[in-house]
Amino acid sequence: MRAARWLALGGLLALAGPLQGRLVGPEEAGFGECDRFFYAGTPPAGLEAAAHLKVCQRFGGAERFATLYSGRARAPVFSAFRAPARPPAARAEPRWLVEPQIDDPTSTLRELTDEADAISSVNSLGSKQALSTDYVDPDYQRGQLYPFSLSNDFREATFALTNAVPMSPSFQERWYTNLRSLMERALIPQCGNGEDLYLIAGAVPSDRRLQDRVTIPAFVWLAACCAMPGGGWAMGFVQHTRDGDIIEDVMVKELEKLLPSNPQLFQDNCGETEQDTERMKKILEVVNQVQDEERTVQSKEDTRPLSSMTSEGSALLLPEERRSFLGRLMGFITTPVIRLFQLLYYVAIGILKNIIYFLWFVTKQVINGIESCLYRLGSATISYFLAIGEELASIPWKVLKVMVKIIRAVLRILCCLLKAVCRILGIPVRVLVDVATFPMHTIGAVPIVCKDIAVGLGGTISLLFDTAFGTMGGLFQVIFSICKKIGYRVTFDNSGEL
Repeated sequence: MRAARWLALGGLLALAGPLQGRLVGPEEAGFGECDRFFYAGTPPAGLEAAAHLKVCQRFGGAERFATLYSGRARAPVFSAFRAPARPPAARAEPRWLVEPQIDDPTSTLRELTDEADAISSVNSLGSKQALSTDYVDPDYQRGQLYPFSLSNDFREATFALTNAVPMSPSFQERWYTNLRSLMERALIPQCGNGEDLYLIAGAVPSDRRLQDRVTIPAFVWLAACCAMPGGGWAMGFVQHTRDGDIIEDVMVKELEKLLPSNPQLFQDNCGETEQDTERMKKILEVVNQVQDEERTVQSKEDTRPLSSMTSEGSALLLPEERRSFLGRLMGFITTPVIRLFQLLYYVAIGILKNIIYFLWFVTKQVINGIESCLYRLGSATISYFLAIGEELASIPWKVLKVMVKIIRAVLRILCCLLKAVCRILGIPVRVLVDVATFPMHTIGAVPIVCKDIAVGLGGTISLLFDTAFGTMGGLFQVIFSICKKIGYRVTFDNSGEL
């Protein structure tokens, strides 16, 4: 079902291709039909400049990848592509292509074209883009940002000069080898076999130029974004073109700081809030292995014969010139003998490599064991001295606490003594004060006593008056009651007679 959907989409795009030019106009926001090579259909923001051209790399009737090309540097700024669905073959026939519309906007050629065919049909060819004649320097070759070894869909399209920057043969070999190892061992396996993997490869220019035309990069970089639901991640990789430098892993935000204009490579940093850190840790483990392998290879390069380097790199590096007929004839005659010597040489090298690898493995295990023992011994010693140091450092503090407690106790004793002395001294003072104030209290109390006596006498007299008048009132009340009863009876008798 998924394959059918992709085939249908590819057919629609192939039909739409002839209707649109490969060179995307500056007024367009994206890369046209090549927006599908970017995460969320959004190209990087902040990398475009006035001299940059947006190219939707088309070949064979369909788009293959997208490139931001610098006409001033005659080199690509970056190429965006998708991960291959399966590991591609390592070999491909070099047939370098050019983009006609970069030098001749009026050209009717809508796709990548052979450089030999474009010479007679494209006006001002090479005025804004590099040509094969710019790479006559034996120290540099045409290094692809989107390597053919990572493509299994029309690999010929990756041989576009708009996808190439000057690279030394040794650097090109190491860069291709590292990318292939990372793709096969880490990036694709940790992103659902690469179905949701978006890749952007770029180069940062230096101040040097090849043939005073093509800018030589200071370093190349790769940004990977896995948009797999529930398990996405984003990683960056950088490798400087200096001899001896190995590939480095960086976070995407750190990679953006290394690039000019501090761009944003992926929208929302490739879904930063939902990234799977466990998958990123597994990728970093593989990166460390690749770095160790590269260090090992670099350590053996000085002792390795040149023919071995050429034979091992032949799977990734391409011949720059076709051999002449005489060279082919001599090669046909001498091939059996050379193959025999190569076989013997490979057998000897293989045995030697296995012995070296075995010795290296044993040495590494011994070194790891010694390092582990030394690490544990060092950790125990450091812990011991730290414990002693903590105890020694705590002694002044403990002594200070004891001294503070002693001082507080002495102060409390002094306070108690002062209180006792004050109370003892306060007894005669109070007696003297009471004796001295006694006459004054006595004289002051006479009016109050007289007042109390007068109030008592007044109360007694008032009580006597109240008693006398009360007694007399009671008598009058009794007499009045008796008289009232007598008068009532007389009145009643009189009424009975009537």
